[in-house]
Formats: sequence, C-alpha cells, structure tokens
Amino acid sequence: MTDRMAETAPPERGTTTSADGTEIAFERSGSGPPLVLVYGNSNVHQFWELAGVRPAFAEHCTVYAIERRGRGESGDAGAYQLRREAEDVSAVVDSIDDPVTLLGHSGGALYSLEAARRTDNLRRLVLYEPPIHVGNHESDVEAEITEMAGLLADGANEEALVLFLRDVAGLTRTEIDAARSEPIWREMVDAAHLLPRELEAIVEYEFDAARFAATSVPTLLLSGSESPPVYRDATNALDDALPNSQIALFEGEEHAAMLTAPDRFVDEVLAFTREAGKP
Repeated sequence: MTDRMAETAPPERGTTTSADGTEIAFERSGSGPPLVLVYGNSNVHQFWELAGVRPAFAEHCTVYAIERRGRGESGDAGAYQLRREAEDVSAVVDSIDDPVTLLGHSGGALYSLEAARRTDNLRRLVLYEPPIHVGNHESDVEAEITEMAGLLADGANEEALVLFLRDVAGLTRTEIDAARSEPIWREMVDAAHLLPRELEAIVEYEFDAARFAATSVPTLLLSGSESPPVYRDATNALDDALPNSQIALFEGEEHAAMLTAPDRFVDEVLAFTREAGKP
C-alpha cells in the first residue's frame, strides 16, 4: 500500500478543547464522510502512516488522526484518568459537523468505547481488540510498570519502551527491531514516559457490560484469528454487551492487521462505513 502514501495535499492541523480544558490536537486530511482514528498505547498519530492506512482512508473519507494527550502538540494535565482519554476522543468527535465513524485500536479502542457513551455524534464505531480483561484473564503487569518507572527515572526512555513492547505487548525481538527502523521510533521513545500511567489506568478498568446496553451505534469489532485469547475473549464479551455489533475476523493475523494486512484492514473498515440500511 506504499503507493498510496502520497497525498494530494498535506494534512491540516487543528485542535479542540477537552472537558478538563486540555487542548487536543489532530491532523485532518482527505474528503468525504468523517473518520476519526485513535491509536493505542506506545504509539503516536503517525502510526496510521506506517503502511499507508491513513492516506488510503483519505481517498474516501475526511480523516481526523488524533494526537493523544501528552504527545506532540496535544496538551496534558497533572491528574491522569482513563476517562480523560475518552473525553478527549469525544471532544474531537463533537467538534465535527457531521456524524462520525470512530475507529480505535488497542488502548485507543478502549478510549473510543468509553467515548461512545459520551457523544451523540457517532454514525459508526469500529473497535480493534481493546485491552479489556474478562473471564479468567487478569492483567498482571505491575512488575513491568514498576520496572518501566525505574528506567524512566534514570532517563532510559528507549529501554522502557522496549520493555513495554517485549513484556507487555508481546512483540518478538524481530518485531521490535522492525519497529526501531520505523520513522516514528523517536517519537515513540519521547512518549514512553506516559506508558506507566496509561497501563495503571487500564489495569484498574473494570468492564461492566450493563453500562453499554444503550450504546446502540452500529459497531464493528475487529479481531485477529492469531491474537492472544485475552483479545478474542474481550471481543466476544463486547459483542454480547453491545446491542448492534458484529465481528470481523482477520484470518492469519494478530493484533495489528493495519500493518500486516493493510489492504484487508482498509477494505473491511470502508465496507462497514458504506453499509446501507443502517442509521
């Protein structure tokens, strides 16, 4: 999909104000129905560029790539809570005139799920494997959080990022080396100090299916057939909880099909946004 990365015009930058007064930045590109993108933990908004996904979407949609709080041109606040991330997403969604398709990946999918309860401006919701722990799955990353905090205190941001990618995200050495070669690696290193607080908030998050009984926006739940069971079980739990959802499985893929199978990923999302006969 690399031939799609050239765009007819550079992205436009914009900002909106979140509920706690924090300025949240985004980049807007393309034309058509609005599509808001929310990346997961450890990444930055250029994540959507890596396999040409954002330019491909921009051929059909007006794409808003959010820069999450604490990164890039977005502001930050002293007290961090997971709900602040959801408020940031809903603030961007509410700043757009037309109803939005909201797409979140991993941690970004969790923030997008919670944002869906805070806005009436959604047309579609797409969630790719949020880190929700249901059933017998428990999050046991306290030791990693402590080790990361120690590395960050010593100024070893890159080592802290590698620890996250290896021991929390489960990337192999080859995958980490590949990530190092990407143009956004330095920005990821610069944002590594945000990982402990984000992980702590995710660990503390308790999924309550009843809270989403009224979340009737049409929802596409994406999952990889080779993803760890914790993600597959979370996807099934969400499908049971949401009244208007469906699952699309990427056969042979894991937690990042937008990078490993970008054409399939883009086609699946666009097909869902174009479905007729639904609100």
